[in-house]
Formats: sequence, structure tokens, C-alpha cells
Amino acid sequence: MSLTGTAFLYTLIVLSVVAVALPFVLWSRVKGPRGLRALARMLMVLFAQGTAVALVFVLVNNQNNLYDNWADLLGTGDHVQQAANLGADGTGGISLKRLPKVEQHFTNASGPGMKGVRVTQLKGRVSGVDAEVYVWLPPQYGRPAYRHHKFPVVELLSGYPGSAKAWFGSLHAVRQLEPLMRTGKVAPFILVAPRMNLLAGVDTGCANITGTVNADTWLSVDVPKMVNDNFRTVPAPQGWAVAGYSAGGHCATKLAVAHPDRYRAAVSMSGYNDPIGERNSLAAETQALRHANNPYVLLRDARTPPAIALYESGQPGDGYEAGVGLEQVAKAPTTVHVVYIPKSAGGHNMALWRPQVVPAFRWLTEEMGLLHGRAGTTRHERSSDGSTPAALASGTSSRAASVRRP
Repeated sequence: MSLTGTAFLYTLIVLSVVAVALPFVLWSRVKGPRGLRALARMLMVLFAQGTAVALVFVLVNNQNNLYDNWADLLGTGDHVQQAANLGADGTGGISLKRLPKVEQHFTNASGPGMKGVRVTQLKGRVSGVDAEVYVWLPPQYGRPAYRHHKFPVVELLSGYPGSAKAWFGSLHAVRQLEPLMRTGKVAPFILVAPRMNLLAGVDTGCANITGTVNADTWLSVDVPKMVNDNFRTVPAPQGWAVAGYSAGGHCATKLAVAHPDRYRAAVSMSGYNDPIGERNSLAAETQALRHANNPYVLLRDARTPPAIALYESGQPGDGYEAGVGLEQVAKAPTTVHVVYIPKSAGGHNMALWRPQVVPAFRWLTEEMGLLHGRAGTTRHERSSDGSTPAALASGTSSRAASVRRP
């Protein structure tokens, strides 16, 4: 029975009702020695408590897309077949253009918010990762008028723990963005959500760690190649961006900073710079790994500043300072757009990030030059917090201040 399936949820609901009813019906009817009666009553109480806890957990899990299946929950899942030493660029010296075309079979994904989303099981030829990837195509993709049109792509990264479905289910990405894509207010992006939780009980930190995991290569090489081979996409880096929340936000920024030849822009919601921000991160295990996967350090020490744009949103103590730090060390042509989210907006959860999806994608549309044909143009439309992008750019918003390097 699927952990996130309707059947399991309904079963728990029924069991919870039964668990509450049992003491009312049987409490005074239990017979036998005093010790046996006490044991029977204790078991009834424990059954009621256990089913209640299980039901609450499943409801929270389904709401936040934390664990996809029993293997993820129990820590028995392992999606890494091998982790060879792939070198500094994560390709192992392989010419990606010479690799055979990756032809994938897709099926319709299931679950809340997954309408129109398709899924495939991808065996990464370079990374050695074997995991699922979800793809959603914008409404224009299938129209005859667009049959020769190439579309920009955004990779969507979940937090830890987190399911690749989270952007579609918990953050309602399609529900929020599809109407805006239809009306031209947001560019018709292809949305791609690869599995992030590749090893049991740990966050990979989107890092390449020889002998353990090549998560960076999985996200920045294998997944993009598969998408390019199966769909009409704008070539990298011009047409590619990456977005994430929490640990996924850290990864989004790090991937863009480390690979400006693969991504033009990145969105981080409540992310962090130092991998130690996630205590279960493999990238925080040594000082060398922490430095190699810290976008602040990478930007600060870059001999040639990368031609990328970063969108960093966060609350005090939860992403905002990390964004300001990046802004302070960024040099042209790198740009950093920092959005301050007040504490009153909520905590580190989906309710905080869900309203940020539309402003972030409007920013991507403008920054990547997909709306008016050039980057950096401003549209005077209100974001979810009531502020206009122009106000955000100038730092005059009462609820969200923006700091941006020219």
C-alpha cells in the first residue's frame, strides 16, 4: 500500500475511528485477572495513540511532500549505482555531445497537483544515479503554431527531506503558473523536477563525492541532457534556470554559480550558503567539501565572475543574510536580487514558499529576457505581497525589500 496513496490514508482514518470507539465499547467489558484487564486497556490506549500519530504524520507528509514512498521514510532507498571520480567539471572528461541520445518513456504521474505531469525513470550515464524525473510541458508546447518553437527550462529542486513532487503538489506550481503562461505574463517554461533524495537518511548537498554520490552531475548533466534529447528546449545556458526551496534553494544557487555554462539564473527561497546549514548534508562533512559547495566562497574567489542572475528570498535568520552575503561579494556581470520576507509571513514551510512562486517566475521571465526581448526589464504588476517588481528592484517595498547590484 502506497505511503502517499488514498487507500492508505482512508485505512488510517477508519482505524483511528475504530481505535477511539474501542475503549467506549470494551473498557468495562474486559474480563479476566486484574493484570490482564490492565494490559488489554493499555493496548487499546496505545492503539488509539498510535493510529492518531500515524494519521497526523500521513496528513502532514501528504501536505508537504516530505517522503514519496516507504523506502524514503524507512531509509532503505538508494538510487546511486556508482560514483566515479568525474573531475572538477563533473563530466569525467566525457564529451557530452558525443553521448548517444537519451530516449525516455514517460507515463502520467499520479497524486495531488500532478495533472499534466509526466514521469520517467532515468539512468544517469555520467552520474551513476538511477531515479525518477518529473516533467510538465507548458500549454503552448503542443499547439501547432509552436511546433518549431524551443522552450526555456526550469529545474525544480525540493528540500530535505522532500519529494520531487513537492513543487507540483505542495507549492501548486502548475496551478499558479499555467494561467499566467497562457496570458503571456510568465514565459512558457518547461518544468523539470528530478529526485533530490538519492541516499538513505542524508542530504547529498548536490555535491559530487567520489565513491558516494555524484549529485551535482545528476542534476546539471544527466537530467538536462535527457530533457534536451526528448523535448524542444532553448540551449544552455541562455534558456536554463534552476529553482529550489530550503536545501533545494542552496543547491539552486550553488549549481548556477558553479556552472554558468549550464544555467543562466537561479531562484533560492530560504536557502543558505554554507552546506552546514543542513546538518545531515554530506557536503558539510569536511572543510574542503564545505568550501567547494559554498556559493558565497565560489563567488568571492571566482577569477571570472559568472554571467548569472540570482534571486535570493528569505526571512531574518532563514535565508535573508545568505542572500545579502552573496550580493556583497558579487561582481558584474553577476547580479543578485535579494528579497526580504518578514517574520510575520510564516515559518520555514510550504505556506511561506507557495506565495513566492509567481514573483520568482516573473523575475525569471524578465531576467532571462523572455518577456520583452531583453534582460532586466520591469513590469509594474503586483507580486503576492502587494508590492510591484519596480518597488522590489528599488528597495521601496514595505514588506519586501530588494538589494540588487547593477
